[in-house]
Amino acid sequence: MHLEFTQYALGAVSGGLVGLTLGLFGGGGSILAVPLMVYLVGVTDAHIAIGTSAVAVTANAATNLITHARRGNVRWRCAFIYSAAGVAGAFLGSLAGKALDGGKLLFLFALLMLVVGGLMIFTRNRPEHANAVCTIENTPKTLAYGAGTGALAGFFGIGGGFLIVPGLLAATGMPLLSAIGSSLVAVTAFGLTTALSYAASGLVDWPLAAVFVAGGALGGIAGAFVAGQIARRRRALNTSFAALIVGVALYMAIRSGGGI
Repeated sequence: MHLEFTQYALGAVSGGLVGLTLGLFGGGGSILAVPLMVYLVGVTDAHIAIGTSAVAVTANAATNLITHARRGNVRWRCAFIYSAAGVAGAFLGSLAGKALDGGKLLFLFALLMLVVGGLMIFTRNRPEHANAVCTIENTPKTLAYGAGTGALAGFFGIGGGFLIVPGLLAATGMPLLSAIGSSLVAVTAFGLTTALSYAASGLVDWPLAAVFVAGGALGGIAGAFVAGQIARRRRALNTSFAALIVGVALYMAIRSGGGI
């Protein structure tokens, strides 16, 4: 696929916007990668937009994982159990996503974004258990949540952290910060699986992925700085961001013509 210089510049800007939202809100921002690539950068093939965004999501998640691991926020046993099941789901999901018409895929993506926006607004208080670990008793539930979220991540080419964090909380009851850190193992694994699947089919624009990742790194630094300055307004910001996701979802649903 041939893109103009201006489109690559817009790709860097889009990466910066995604990185900024990830730095500000700690998750959910990567779901904007696909609509930005399609409607701002102008990638006409939905499958290439998804494959390229999967590469970017993987790079961003791996970078953030290093930071959380250094801070002791990753519960590795749970993360690996969850990821192992999710990788299989992500592979199967990516095969299904590539086989679906691009217009229908974007429409379904819009529906998923509506769900994500709703979850961000209505699921704020979650039970936590400081000493929660993965045991024989909760491993089947962890595997089930991992497979389900992995399939969605692979199908839509997203990191899926907004689904993985609640999945880890529901399966183990671990503290939210630990769930966020542990989710990055799964996001990296799911994203890599999806990216490799799409790359094998020639559905990744590597130069675009590179500028997107570079923009995301700079945006993430800026977002983290701003987040520290406006911590007291975090709830209002999260609600506003959720509303933005809903708005983008409605726009995508209209632009895709109903999809189905």
